[in-house]
Amino acid sequence: MNDNHIYPIFDRMLGRADKERLLGQRGAMIWFTGLSGSGKSTVAIALERELQRRGLVCRILDGDNIRTGINAGLGFSAEDRVENIRRIAEVGRLFVDTGIITIAAFVSPTNELRELASRIIGPNDFIEIYVDTPLEVCEQRDVKGLYAKARRGEVKEFTGISAPFEAPENPALRLDTSRLPVGESVGRLLELILPRVTLNGKA
Repeated sequence: MNDNHIYPIFDRMLGRADKERLLGQRGAMIWFTGLSGSGKSTVAIALERELQRRGLVCRILDGDNIRTGINAGLGFSAEDRVENIRRIAEVGRLFVDTGIITIAAFVSPTNELRELASRIIGPNDFIEIYVDTPLEVCEQRDVKGLYAKARRGEVKEFTGISAPFEAPENPALRLDTSRLPVGESVGRLLELILPRVTLNGKA
């Protein structure tokens, strides 16, 4: 029996190129990694606003909308950290395949975790940004007191204190927010990103 008669809808489904032509942009994943307090979310939010100002459709994925939603049942064990990143990457791939510029801001502390995300999303769509802010600066910014709790042993397996952070081997861009103002960080990001996501002269 011909499968086309059973599943005729697949002949009519629109593909990624159709979505990208409609939006006038290419989908991509901008993946921020770095220590807690490094400035990932701050820069990601500023980048989203600047891209939108240029008429580009974006979506931020971070702990606030992932850990409280689809990953609400996950903890911070090694297994749960892998599953957390796997789900984020799968959701991110759906956005990217719809032509949306997707911005992820997660500690994602190991090369293995980030490589997992890259494989799921597709290496051609995965742009890794390392927010390389010194640990002492991250601790000074710690409004939630998590570093202090980790120093006292009250928070276990805290990245940068009681658990390691592996610096990316070949990030597309490295930013130190203790040295670069947010505006300059966004400027460098735009130089990298805009040539990869614009269509039809947009932005």
